[in-house]
Amino acid sequence: MSGTAIVIGASSSWARALVKISPYTFSAIGIAISIGVSVLGAAWGIYITGSSLIGAAIKAPRITSKNLISVIFCEAVAIYGVIVAIILQTKLESVPSSQTYAPESMRAGYAIFASGIIVGFANLVCGLCVGIIGSSCALSDAQNSSLFVKILVIEIFGSALGLFGVIVGIIMSAQATWPTNV
Repeated sequence: MSGTAIVIGASSSWARALVKISPYTFSAIGIAISIGVSVLGAAWGIYITGSSLIGAAIKAPRITSKNLISVIFCEAVAIYGVIVAIILQTKLESVPSSQTYAPESMRAGYAIFASGIIVGFANLVCGLCVGIIGSSCALSDAQNSSLFVKILVIEIFGSALGLFGVIVGIIMSAQATWPTNV
């Protein structure tokens, strides 16, 4: 390594590519991931819960209305993503073109991007978790109705995973401050 300099901004490096992408692009991608992946998690959870609920309702039709709470928990995951996307959208501010690539702008773009990724993937996992537990709840309730409340408590704990992601995302997005207009 002696005698050679490592150039971080070399034309073919990933670092140069990441630095040349607009922070507004990173922000937009983070907002899109927040809402898109959260809705994907909710849909996947509803699919898992709904298919088990319909199958178990053939044996015990009484479980249908009671177990719709599992579908509502899954839908809440999508709502978490929408709420965070709205919050992240309000973090965007216009800056002069001379400050688009300023370090403060890049930091704000990366903060919104990271916040969107964390919320989106936390809600994806939450949707799967709530869907699987909701499926178990429907199948168990069809066999033994005394298990419904016990499994519903576990489903509430699974739903808290999405709230943790929302909280972390909001804390991370608090770091998104754009340069002031000079």
